[in-house]
Amino acid sequence: MFAVYSRCCSSLGTFINRRTPHRLWRAWSSHTHEKMPCSDVTEAAAVSPAKRSRPDHGFVLKFAKLTENATTPSRGSSKAAGYDLYSAYDYSIGPMDKAIVKTDIQIAVPPGFYGRVAPRSGLAAKHFIDVGAGVVDEDYRGNVGVVLFNFSKETFEVKKGDRVAQLVCEKICYPDLVELETLDETERGSGGFGSTGRN
Repeated sequence: MFAVYSRCCSSLGTFINRRTPHRLWRAWSSHTHEKMPCSDVTEAAAVSPAKRSRPDHGFVLKFAKLTENATTPSRGSSKAAGYDLYSAYDYSIGPMDKAIVKTDIQIAVPPGFYGRVAPRSGLAAKHFIDVGAGVVDEDYRGNVGVVLFNFSKETFEVKKGDRVAQLVCEKICYPDLVELETLDETERGSGGFGSTGRN
């Protein structure tokens, strides 16, 4: 085998000795390893399952705790629309009354989004508790407060650490305001407030 290898290399004008094949083998081996896509497989395998399952949408909801009373927002499931917001203090809300419940967190929604503070279905169905004034602007950096309305006939108690609302990030546009003399006519026109039916 070595003689055949030597004759082939000699025909190309290459001087062959007993150490040359080893050097050529090392050079060929290093060149081949550079070309083989093994590194890509290794890098992919090194990525943790948590990172592989994380959606690559680039959206991040940032938050900071203002006091030690704050609770980290959480979601009930991976596909839940909103992050639960927690009260930082105790409150008593009388019948047909309201209160601004502080969460002691500040948030920074992704660019082009706003935060909508929405009611929790459990509070609405079981205790007649609703949420009002639920818009957190993209540039707001204050304490996120939740306006709770108590439409029941009993005083509603809020304890520190209770879930009081949920924060949903929604896409928004910022249109320029243009004033016109008149607007285009539509089939519906000015009909509203139940004009399309009895309910």
